[in-house]
Amino acid sequence: MSDHQERRRFQRVAFDAPTELCQGERCWPVTLIDLSLKGMLVERPEPWDADLTQDFEAIVHLGDLEKVRMQVELRHEESDQLGFICLHIDIDSMTHLHRLVELNLADSTEMMRELRELIEV
Repeated sequence: MSDHQERRRFQRVAFDAPTELCQGERCWPVTLIDLSLKGMLVERPEPWDADLTQDFEAIVHLGDLEKVRMQVELRHEESDQLGFICLHIDIDSMTHLHRLVELNLADSTEMMRELRELIEV
């Protein structure tokens, strides 16, 4: 188990949806591997020439009108994957993300624990 998995307090759920990372005027389409209430893991796009000192906006397209938008920071880069932590998320995006994670977690008590932890962070 990697150090990142041992420290993870929020369960990630595998989810396939069109996703992009944006930084200023630049955007990279990425393959979403999984996401949680506090972050996401994506495949590194090619070419990957972002400014790693700056934050990104992650946009997960759930449907024609529904999107999860998060301000994210790159936390780790391993092999061909990029791990991001959420710095800010608006209430509508949080509602969509909460519902998506809730539907994919088998244990409702786990969802409540994660929400409490998110509030404490």
